[in-house]
Amino acid sequence: MGDYPGLLGGMVLVEFSFSITVVSLFALGIRGLAQRSEAKRVGASGVLSLTTAIVCFTACVAIVAYGLSLMLSR
Repeated sequence: MGDYPGLLGGMVLVEFSFSITVVSLFALGIRGLAQRSEAKRVGASGVLSLTTAIVCFTACVAIVAYGLSLMLSR
């Protein structure tokens, strides 16, 4: 019974780190889309910014899907 506080603290730490990661990736994706639109406005292609945004959004979806699969499997 003495292990439960440690397990709870570990769970909170993991959840907090996943939350920060997802929010940061989403923010980077939004920034990539904004940089792409700015590049298009000045006549550049903005392919790197779009690629960054796609990778960030895909990682967000993968992390959320993994978390949901963990919750639903129990």
